[in-house]
Amino acid sequence: MDQFDLIVIGAGPGGYVAALEAARLGKRVAIAEKREVGGTCLNRGCIPTKALLRAARVYREAKDSEKLGISVSGVSYNMEEMHGHVQEVTAQLRSGIELLLKKAKVTVLHGTAAIKSPNTVYVGEECCTAEHILVAAGSKPARPPIPGLDLPGVVTSDEMLEGGVDCKRLVIIGGGVIGVEFAQIYGTLGCEVTILEAAPRILPAMDREIAQNLAMIFKKRGVQVHANAFVQEIASVPSGLLCRYTEKEQAQEVQADCVLVCTGRVPNTQGLCADGLALCEERGYIPVDERYETRIPGIYAIGDVVQGGIQLAHAAEAEAKNAVHAMFAENKEKDLSAIPSCIFTEPEIAAVGLTADEAKATGRAVSVKKSLTSANGKAVIDGADRGFVKLVFDTESRALLGAQLMCPHASEMIGGLTTAVSAGLTEEAMMRSVYPHPTVSETILA
Repeated sequence: MDQFDLIVIGAGPGGYVAALEAARLGKRVAIAEKREVGGTCLNRGCIPTKALLRAARVYREAKDSEKLGISVSGVSYNMEEMHGHVQEVTAQLRSGIELLLKKAKVTVLHGTAAIKSPNTVYVGEECCTAEHILVAAGSKPARPPIPGLDLPGVVTSDEMLEGGVDCKRLVIIGGGVIGVEFAQIYGTLGCEVTILEAAPRILPAMDREIAQNLAMIFKKRGVQVHANAFVQEIASVPSGLLCRYTEKEQAQEVQADCVLVCTGRVPNTQGLCADGLALCEERGYIPVDERYETRIPGIYAIGDVVQGGIQLAHAAEAEAKNAVHAMFAENKEKDLSAIPSCIFTEPEIAAVGLTADEAKATGRAVSVKKSLTSANGKAVIDGADRGFVKLVFDTESRALLGAQLMCPHASEMIGGLTTAVSAGLTEEAMMRSVYPHPTVSETILA
């Protein structure tokens, strides 16, 4: 039986960061993973989609290059080779994580982990004990109870990113972050894309203006967006698949070669605990306290498995460091009061903190500063679609409460604004900064 200071279950962004942080503090650490290190983000999520988005962008730029005085003929794409490039990228990054774990002397246990007692974990047949256990098991795509979901050609993001799905007609059930990024990829490649979103708008968790703007941009590009659309069933027909749905109480249908289900994610906690260990709540989520400790002393949880948590890789990484420091009586590493989020459509979308509507709902008076990208030199050079930068300030304190960006390089700009929100910088303090020209960042308080 192996004895450790910490056993981490799951080698995704939260898990491997926790293992490395504990090792840095001089602890003996093991990490259990039933699949590849890097988790969903690296192997079936963030990294593969961004690699495909880049490939789709290069394809579009090659097709549109005549606008820049450049002539390119015979532009085409090969989906199999695109996914081959994705696999090269993920393999390179995966080997880097494996090397980091090896250098830190973290023991990697390959297999399915199960918690048998507050200090005991079995990985396959191997028994390990530890002072602390950290659950970072991640999540998997949700599969709603829609008739026909088991038909060939109906897939989740996992299958889409495994390669081989090349279609001319794609229906996407769900207009959240994952759905709109796949719409961006396949729409750019010339596929007929239809998004069916049950909420009143796509990106329902984002700023309303961002959602409306993206819907308009998608419409201009030929991507059909249907909100208040409730899918009733998926059927097999001679021409492929038929998706039946209701929109504004009217029966509708759309044909497809492939149906992509993007209706959220559920925690990977099935079979995690032995009988009698009441770790999970309904639907498999794990409640934790402010130290990320569960209701069972010594067992902690972070990332996608946490009840009410934020399902983002960088949030899991930050939680990992704070949880490890809580275990070993160290000071907190990360301020989790402001977590940025990014969507890699064209233009990019990024946000942090409160929207104006959210701030007003808490009773705060706010002022909103908005700058359009239509007059920004770098955005015009980049050929960007309509976009903006929106900053939300508290009227009384003048502190920055939130930022919503829809512009080129939004994902790179949001980091500085996250620092501003966390530090409570005022509009006057931000106005004193000088931004380089020509950059899109000039739209901040332009």
